[in-house]
Amino acid sequence: MGLPQPLVHSGASAIAECASCFVLTPSEVIKQNAQMLQQQSGGSRRSASLQAMKQLGGAGAGRKLLSGYSALVARNLPFTALQFPIFEYLRARIWRRRPGILENGNGMREKRGLLETGVVTGTSAGLAGSFAAVVTTPMDVVKTRMMLAAGSNNSDLNQGARDRELPSQDANKYKARGGLAVARGVILERGISGLFRGAVLRGVWTAVGSGLYLGTYEVAKVWLARRKRPGIEHNSL
Repeated sequence: MGLPQPLVHSGASAIAECASCFVLTPSEVIKQNAQMLQQQSGGSRRSASLQAMKQLGGAGAGRKLLSGYSALVARNLPFTALQFPIFEYLRARIWRRRPGILENGNGMREKRGLLETGVVTGTSAGLAGSFAAVVTTPMDVVKTRMMLAAGSNNSDLNQGARDRELPSQDANKYKARGGLAVARGVILERGISGLFRGAVLRGVWTAVGSGLYLGTYEVAKVWLARRKRPGIEHNSL
């Protein structure tokens, strides 16, 4: 007896997300440390990315570049698990309320314009993405601290939402710590609200990004599908 398809899809998605995070983590570590160095240098013309790579190099470079991998997985897996079911639910609800929308046997809607498709899909994706982003902000805060600690090198540790200078011994306490330990440290410093710093900003840019990305994708998919089917007006908006 085979596994249920939802379980297969969820398992495959989780494995793919873990592999993706393994590739993305080093670039995230370099990017965030480069941003911190750029702030500290006050607009120096030297490449912040090259400085970050140099700072992260040497002994233990592999461990430093993979700092925050577990936190990145812990953020991305629930984010995806939340965003796409909510997105599909919202989009289906909106289409059901639209007059004159018919479905064929393949679930394709025959009477929707490209503009309407983009608006409905973009709105659904934006709302779902913003909700998922706010809910997963604590994991993002933990991930950011772990990645910045990897390159702190006895320097100031950037807190993300606003600059805050820390003594070198405070910066060092984030090194070689797991995600749960870092989260406990944030709660002790700032309370539960500290885990949601930047949640509003993260929700806004995720809403814009998800809406544009999935809205454009769906419009392109519908337009290309219509070009292959006779009797459909290609330029219909």
